[in-house]
Amino acid sequence: MENKEAIKEQVRAHYAHQAERVRQTGTKACCCGSSSADPATAKRDPITSNLYAAEETAELPTDAVAASLGCGNPTALAELKPGETVLDLGSGGGIDVLLSARRVGPRGKAYGLDMTDEMLALARENQRKAGVVNVEFLKGEIERIPLPDNSVDVIISNCVINLSADKDRVLVEALRVLKPGGRFAVSDIVVRGALPDAIRRRLELWAGCIAGALEETEYRSKLAGAGFEQIAIEPTRIYSAAQAKEFLGDTPDADQLAQMADGKFMSAFVRARKPV
Repeated sequence: MENKEAIKEQVRAHYAHQAERVRQTGTKACCCGSSSADPATAKRDPITSNLYAAEETAELPTDAVAASLGCGNPTALAELKPGETVLDLGSGGGIDVLLSARRVGPRGKAYGLDMTDEMLALARENQRKAGVVNVEFLKGEIERIPLPDNSVDVIISNCVINLSADKDRVLVEALRVLKPGGRFAVSDIVVRGALPDAIRRRLELWAGCIAGALEETEYRSKLAGAGFEQIAIEPTRIYSAAQAKEFLGDTPDADQLAQMADGKFMSAFVRARKPV
């Protein structure tokens, strides 16, 4: 395992750069690969593209959509109900928080948690532009959630938990802040089968949604170990070697690594519940 602080700083720097890029240029951010400034490259990102329906994003600020760096649409899959309190772990530019706020309505509340100042500034500006009041963005780390025990009905997250170097702590914290019977409903990158060491060793890939991904059975085991029940992992996209090469970008030995990754990475919707 790479040094946890080094991984955290790599992730922080990557997403700070993406936030500043969106604010300065308005071009689509890119979750994976080399963070090319070419908008055409971002548009064909196999992980982040075409996740939201046009009617979902029509009323959102363009920067919220441009800063979307997820691998799924957890707000559409989490079955949010009016009046619920939702927490988005690693909320980035705020797209899933703003969509959640709309779904839970004025009696509900949507929190966004992020450790990157630049992303928080972007998210708060997007909230202001959207005119949404039942939202609060918090600064902090997903390994240490700054909310009380039993305070949240639903936890969502979009391609962020894989970035953490201490996933066990993330899941324990998620269980802590959920109310009894509360739902864990996240989109994440998941690995099927053994992941080549050549990818695990590449620290820079932690910021690109790849090297930190858990193997499917390990993800289930960690959720159960934290105390969750009713665990399910549903694939939403499975990535080919050609797609793997796109999200590896300018990584050295990209062709070889892409073949090693063929069919092993998937975007998935991960569900679980806190016991009543």
